[in-house]
Amino acid sequence: MTGLTGDTSTAATLTSELLPTLTSYRPDQPVEIEVRDLPGPATLSLWRMGELVAEHPVPAGGTVSLGALAAGGYGVELAAADGTIARTAVEVVADARSVLRYGFVVDFRPDRNPAPVQDNLRRLHLTGVQFYDWAYRHADLLGGGPRYTDALGQPVSLDTVRALIEACHRVGSDALGYAAVYAVGPDEWPKWQHDALLTATGKPYALGDFLFILDPARQDWLEHFSADLTAATEQVGFDGFHLDQYGYPKRAHRPDGEVVDVADSFRTLIAAVRDALPQSRLVFNNVNDFPTWATASSPQDAVYIEVWPPQVGLEHLAHVATRARAEAGGKPVVIAAYQHVYDTVEAESADRATAFTMATLWSHGASHLLCGEADRILVDPYYVRNHPVSDSTASLLRRWYDFAVEHGELLGPGGIDDVTGSYAGSYNDDLDVSYPAVPVANQAQAGTVWRRITSVGRAGAGSDQLVMHLINLGGQDDTRWDAARHEPDDPGPGTLRIRRVGPGLPRVRYADPDRQSRLVDVEVTADGDFATAQLPAPHLWQLVLIDPASP
Repeated sequence: MTGLTGDTSTAATLTSELLPTLTSYRPDQPVEIEVRDLPGPATLSLWRMGELVAEHPVPAGGTVSLGALAAGGYGVELAAADGTIARTAVEVVADARSVLRYGFVVDFRPDRNPAPVQDNLRRLHLTGVQFYDWAYRHADLLGGGPRYTDALGQPVSLDTVRALIEACHRVGSDALGYAAVYAVGPDEWPKWQHDALLTATGKPYALGDFLFILDPARQDWLEHFSADLTAATEQVGFDGFHLDQYGYPKRAHRPDGEVVDVADSFRTLIAAVRDALPQSRLVFNNVNDFPTWATASSPQDAVYIEVWPPQVGLEHLAHVATRARAEAGGKPVVIAAYQHVYDTVEAESADRATAFTMATLWSHGASHLLCGEADRILVDPYYVRNHPVSDSTASLLRRWYDFAVEHGELLGPGGIDDVTGSYAGSYNDDLDVSYPAVPVANQAQAGTVWRRITSVGRAGAGSDQLVMHLINLGGQDDTRWDAARHEPDDPGPGTLRIRRVGPGLPRVRYADPDRQSRLVDVEVTADGDFATAQLPAPHLWQLVLIDPASP
């Protein structure tokens, strides 16, 4: 792991590991950090927005209690005499469902050890876990008994499913069972074909010859589906369900001649499941943004979108995330963007593609469904075809997930507004940045530093803070998020220029998940009605926090 406090030479000294005991904490819960492989006495320090909050001596490995903390994101560093030797982050939120860092599990073989999965949830702070293809059949979730093979031949033990659910619960994560909302296999189809969704020529819509699609709002199906989910909750122990669809059809007709608006049917189904399971955590899949406009306001707990072509560019991810946040009404937004690129190029190049994807999503207030199991990432919509991470990928993911948690208050909550168009540029002349070697752009554009400015409200404060996100696309040939990426060009140091609002100077801090994990101050100089600051060159993503008002 590199770049903990701006010195990449610390990478070789990182021998210990810090693991929070929970993936997320409530304000009344003591925050506890497990220290592993400690080579000698060290000091554990707690940071909030770059400010030192507390220090704790650590004479030996074990669990260190930091006590109950106020809501917010924190960085936790372990330092010995020769420098920082480990790092993690913790989050404290009042409402556990106000955030969703989503992971997955797919391996339910008998006698599987859940401990490595549990460690990975803690390591990456994953607050929800999708149990993909755990069920016996899509239209008969529990019909296989205690052990069975699923519809595609994978072995499943319900004892393993329950053990993995308990592993989630021990670290504060929710376990969500996968359930397709309108899919019926060939064996069950004769019972349900009267509810089929048909093409114009009368054939049932299907996923190959594997699954057939019915109207999810039909009353007999709603009763069956809700009963199946209720039984799975009671007998297996799920905290909720991932409600899946395939993105088609949008409109179709049934055998009785009724024309169905499938978006309306989805709304009806989500409401019915909520009525049946009022306490469950529900996440519905809006495939390629269909129909987010109809389902975002439904009684579920997140807005989740799985993206496909033509949404292939970073600019498309930004648009999808922004619109989802506008529709979400404060619910967390999760984007499933599968990094197929790992199947075709070396890890270093694919890692950069993943980093650009994460930077785009997190800087636009969304999170990324990517990581799961003990050491896997998603490269395919059939989650069983996942990809084991290399050491470089594991390091990247830990570094970046820590960064997102530590700075979550500047990324995800409501009350964050995009103000780029009203602050930057020569007409506005309020806040901008420039580089000697790479131009700046308002949108994702190859060969530029993509600049975005947001306003972040502070409870009880007299003014908002401004956050500038700088994503370095210098040296890239295009903006595709699922493609090999070059090492970005060095744009040179950035010159930040901000209009002053009083006789004092604004405060400017920056952080970078690769080179400067926590916020640090930079020198600010007065220049008449303006102030300037020099920023280090961004690597892939740099976050700049500006307090415009005079201190």
